Amino acid sequence: MQKVKFSILVADDEAPQRQLMRAVLEKDFTVVTAATGEEARQLLSHRNFDLVITDERMPNMSGSELVRWIRDNAPETPVVVLTAFGSIQTAVEAIKLGAADYLTKPLKSPDELRLVVSRLLEQRILQNERLVQRAESEVNFPIADIVAESQPMKKALELGARVAPQTTTVLLTGESGTGKEVLARFIHRASPRSDAPFVALNCAAITETLLESELFGHEKGAFTGATQTRQGRFELAHGGTLFLDEVAEMNMDLQAKLLRVLQEREFERVGGTKTITVDVRVIAATNRDLAGCLKSGSFREDLYYRLNVFPIHLPPLRERKEDIIPVAEHFLTKLVKRMGIGPKKLSVEAKSVLYNHEWPGNVRELQNAIERALIIARSVEIIPEDLPVQIPRPLTALNPARTLAEIEKTAILKALEANAGDRRRTAEQLDISLRTLQYRLKEYGLTGRE
Repeated sequence: MQKVKFSILVADDEAPQRQLMRAVLEKDFTVVTAATGEEARQLLSHRNFDLVITDERMPNMSGSELVRWIRDNAPETPVVVLTAFGSIQTAVEAIKLGAADYLTKPLKSPDELRLVVSRLLEQRILQNERLVQRAESEVNFPIADIVAESQPMKKALELGARVAPQTTTVLLTGESGTGKEVLARFIHRASPRSDAPFVALNCAAITETLLESELFGHEKGAFTGATQTRQGRFELAHGGTLFLDEVAEMNMDLQAKLLRVLQEREFERVGGTKTITVDVRVIAATNRDLAGCLKSGSFREDLYYRLNVFPIHLPPLRERKEDIIPVAEHFLTKLVKRMGIGPKKLSVEAKSVLYNHEWPGNVRELQNAIERALIIARSVEIIPEDLPVQIPRPLTALNPARTLAEIEKTAILKALEANAGDRRRTAEQLDISLRTLQYRLKEYGLTGRE
C-alpha cells in the first residue's frame, strides 16, 4: 500500500531557493512550487495544502500579505515564513498575522527545514484528531479570572485567542500582579494542547543552582542531595505548555540552554548524557524591560528574538480604570462562594475608594483587598472602613454629609465615563435603580444617555 504524502507549497521568487527546498522535502512530501505570492494564492484557491513555506520578500504579494490571505481563507493551514537574518522583525510581524513559525536564510542545514516541517505537520495531525473528537459539540474556552472591560485588556485577550491555536512562542510582559499566568492558562486552554499538561515555573523564586535542575531534571548523584533521578519541568510539560515566569532572572548559562531547547527541542538532564527530546510550547513572562536587558548585556539577543515572536503586553490596573470595579465584583462573587458566606456587595463609597486607588500591586492586590474586606465586613454592604488601611479613604471629619455626596457624585461620574454615558449600564454597575440614578444625575447636574 502506497504511503499518503503530505502536500507542501513553496513560494519563493528565487529559483535556486525553490529548487533547494524541493530537493530537501520531495522524498517525504509532495512539493509544489510558486515563483510569486500571487501564483501561490491562485494555487491555494484551487486546492488544499497541508503546509505553506513562503519567502517574505517577493514581488506583487509579500509573504506577510500571503499569510494574511491564508489566515482569512484557509486558517487551518500552517505557514512558515523565510526571512533574511537582518529582517527578523518582519518575520515577527508575519507571526502576529498568523504564521506558525519562521526560518532565517540561508538555512543552516536541510535538517533544520525538515525539523520545522515535521513538527508543524505533527501538530496539525494532533489538532485534526482533537477537532474530530469535539465535532459533536462546540467547545467554549472560559476566560476564567480575566475581566476585560477596557480596550487594552480586550486587545490582550484578542491577541491571546489569536495565537492560541498555533505553536508559536509567546512573551507576556507587564508589571507583577497584572495576570500574566492567568492569560497563559487561557492561551493553553484555547489551544490544541488543552488536554496536555500546563506546567508553570517562577524563575525568580528558585536559586540559580537549583533552577537548572527544575527546568531539565537531574540524574541520581548529579549533585549533593540528588538521591534519585528526577524529571524537570520540560519533561513534565511534554505535549503541553510550559509557562516560564520572570524569565529575565535566568543567568546567561541557563539562557543558552533554554535557547537550545527552543531551537532543537532537546536537552540533557543535569549529570546525564542521554539526549531527551520534548514537544513543549513555551510561554514566557517578565515584568522587566527585556530591550533594556539587551543593552545592559544581561540577556541574550538570540534568546530574546526566540521568545519575542509574539509579544502581548498586559497594562497595569491604574491604566485601565474601567476594569477596577468589574474585577472587584468578579472577585467578590468568587470569594463569597469559596468562603461559604452570605451575599455581599460594594457600597458606592467603597467603589469610589477602589476606583481612585493606584493599585501598585495590580489585580493581585485588588483580590487581596476584597478578600480582607469580606472577612472584616459586618453587614451585607462593604464600606470603606472594611478595606485595607493601605488604601487611602476620603476625609470625613469636617462635613460628613457633604463628603458623602462628593463621593457619590465622583462614583457616578466615573461609572458614566466607564460606560460611555449609558445610564442603564451605569445603574447596573452601581447596583441602584435607573430611577435613582436619574434623580442623582439631576441633583448633581450630570448628564448621560439612556
